[in-house]
Amino acid sequence: MPTDREDARRRFLADAGLGGARREPLAGDASTRQYERLYTPSGLSLILMDQPPAVESHPCPPDADAGAREVLGYNALARLAAGRVDAFVACAGYLRGIELSAPAVVAADFNAGLAVLEDLGDDLYARLIEGGADETPLYDAATDVLVALHAQAPPDVLLADGASWPLLTYDELALKTGGDLFPEWLPRLYPSLDFSPDARQEWEALWAPIRAAGAAGASIFCHRDFHAENLIWLPDRAGPARVGLLDFQDALRAHPAWDLSMFLHDARREVSVEREAAVLDRYLAARPQADRDELIASFHSLGALNTARILGIFSRLVVRDHKPRYQAFMPRLWRYIDRCLIDPAPAGLGEWLARHVPPEIRQ
Repeated sequence: MPTDREDARRRFLADAGLGGARREPLAGDASTRQYERLYTPSGLSLILMDQPPAVESHPCPPDADAGAREVLGYNALARLAAGRVDAFVACAGYLRGIELSAPAVVAADFNAGLAVLEDLGDDLYARLIEGGADETPLYDAATDVLVALHAQAPPDVLLADGASWPLLTYDELALKTGGDLFPEWLPRLYPSLDFSPDARQEWEALWAPIRAAGAAGASIFCHRDFHAENLIWLPDRAGPARVGLLDFQDALRAHPAWDLSMFLHDARREVSVEREAAVLDRYLAARPQADRDELIASFHSLGALNTARILGIFSRLVVRDHKPRYQAFMPRLWRYIDRCLIDPAPAGLGEWLARHVPPEIRQ
């Protein structure tokens, strides 16, 4: 018997003239979204994106202070879009407007949390590389996407296809909310850990200047989830448009190092030291106006914060959401943190980890 949500999907597709499309569920991710591939009678392939509005806490209003954000919940604190379809549509329009390959929007109902999108295909970077594809042209093209993204200051409000969405800043509170997942959730995964009040106070002192510098350097459109599972190879297109972009609805105005960390500290596949160096060199060569020393230092410090954040998220996924597969990614994340401890390293992080997280956990 159809559920209310299924009825909503059927009505939406019928109103969009796609009621006769054959529907095929696609694998999900760590979010609350669901996807289906649609096959129309004419042979066209499209994607149905389904984000039920009621399953997420509220996103952050542009004028909300820290107290209001705390009341609204985690999404507002971290400045996540709560899966909102209008956020996706507005961001997609901005990306297409600077000649990057985000999916075109065929139909959308923002209130219902439903959209039909252009199908960019199945050639995810991660799958192609697993299948033996040469990663060099893939990573070079994706680096060129970041260069294009970071080449201009984005608007304060993104407008596209009837959607309006504020591009907020990855501010100190959002950075703290993410980083604090590490001391909150890692001990729940490893009960032998004991982060005392003094250890938590040291943790806060360690990251406060890094968060401040990250917020002060927030100047570019940050995809925020830029990694091999969200990039699709489109070899028939030209230049940076050869890279199809997914999962960008949580975009913020952020420091350029954040996207580079997401790309090179990829939790789901090993990015070599050599590949990391090649990407950073290519990026900096294309952006001669960037301060190389500052960018590398920020890549290490914000990269360590980002990687600690992901360790906290994965601990929460394992403990709270009963998704044990995420624990298998954690040793790779510890290796990335070790890379971030190479000079210039975040001051004090190595010492804090040595005192509070035993080596057997960091493997």
